[in-house]
Amino acid sequence: MIISLFLSRVSFAQTQNTDNLYKKPLVDVLKEIQKRFKVQIKYSEPQVKDKWVNYADWRFRANVDETLTNVLTPLDMKVNKEKSGVYKLKEYEYYRWEVQNGWAYLDTLATKYHDKASWEKRKAEIKPELYQALLLSPLPAKPNSKPIITAKRVFDGYSVENMALEILPGVWINGSLYKPLNVKGKIPVVLSPDGHWEKQRYRADCQIRCAMIAKMGAMAFSYDLFAWGESMLQFKYEDHRRSLAQTVQTLGGIRILDYFSSLKETDTNRIGISGGSGAGSHSILMTAMDDRIKLSAPVVAMSSYFYGGCPCESGMPIHQCGGGTDNVELAAMAAPRPQLLVSDGSDWTAHTPEHDFPYLQKMYAYYGQKGKIENVHLPEEKHDFGVNKRIALYDFLIKNFKLNASSVKDKTGKYDESKVTIEKENALYVFGDKGEKLPKNAVIGFENLEKLFPLRQ
Repeated sequence: MIISLFLSRVSFAQTQNTDNLYKKPLVDVLKEIQKRFKVQIKYSEPQVKDKWVNYADWRFRANVDETLTNVLTPLDMKVNKEKSGVYKLKEYEYYRWEVQNGWAYLDTLATKYHDKASWEKRKAEIKPELYQALLLSPLPAKPNSKPIITAKRVFDGYSVENMALEILPGVWINGSLYKPLNVKGKIPVVLSPDGHWEKQRYRADCQIRCAMIAKMGAMAFSYDLFAWGESMLQFKYEDHRRSLAQTVQTLGGIRILDYFSSLKETDTNRIGISGGSGAGSHSILMTAMDDRIKLSAPVVAMSSYFYGGCPCESGMPIHQCGGGTDNVELAAMAAPRPQLLVSDGSDWTAHTPEHDFPYLQKMYAYYGQKGKIENVHLPEEKHDFGVNKRIALYDFLIKNFKLNASSVKDKTGKYDESKVTIEKENALYVFGDKGEKLPKNAVIGFENLEKLFPLRQ
């Protein structure tokens, strides 16, 4: 036993020294932290496999939080505190900051301008760099093809037809166009990208929102993000989480604007965009990049301390433009165009009224248009595009695009969504129930898409 103990100490001395960087397996260090500080750390085996901590014992401090930071930061890892004494191991989330850190950075950005002229100069610096960061400077050549449009279905006060636009050779962006019936004169358009919710644009709440916009007198185009929805006929779901996703879906938004701006029936002075969650980030970016958008309404999206948790929101270096920016400053690039922010109490928009919204009010005030930026905050609600969030959007569109409120309200003045027909998912497909109508020249696979971006190679 004495010999065994002696050999154990010799082995410890041979490994725990500066020559070996006092190295220990991460799993052993986490066990020691749990034992020493009497806490629980949740982790999976793949998270800790083959990971080592240099100078492990030297990283311990008097409290658990500082110890965890010392141990995990060099490994690009962190913990989320679920409750007192319980932590969950996570990969480092570059896109999620502490609230105070996000606010402080926005305050630093705000020192770069003090009036309309200095802000316009800042915008002029950021905008071209956004195109460059997305590999869209210059824009790729536009395919000389007509949109693919399915048969029209007519409902109570509106119609629906599915449509695909070729945005690159063999690459389509797909959606459903909701149009008002019996409208005279030019028609407004509301781009309605879908976010990261289950069932994509086929969800009931998405259909309701677009149908109600159409019944009020505007066209609403509900479209898929890249490698999402019907786009998965060409690409895999995991391709949505590649950085190029942000480029392709931004190009898709530009091509959609090209198409609707070319139609004689479109009122180009009333083109708006509204999406929720990841599509809210898309809405902010599109509005910052393209002046053809005259109104924006990002829902449960904008935050100074959250940059978008999906590569389709932050995968390309757009936040390094202009020497560094964030989503709130990008949202400010919409000024003085009308903008609605819808926030809730359970996600990264929970603190919108406290800091980010006042910043935007100041930016709009540079133009004498402080009233053009609005925030509907729903502190008791969660991260969705629920009825109260839709009502906020309806009110905003009616006010700024002069839409017909009476066509969607009952005798008591309340919005009536009950007359919207919820279609089955396959009714909203462009390319058939099983993708059998996908054109033969369709690009299949991410590796073939990358060939269309030679600067990326």
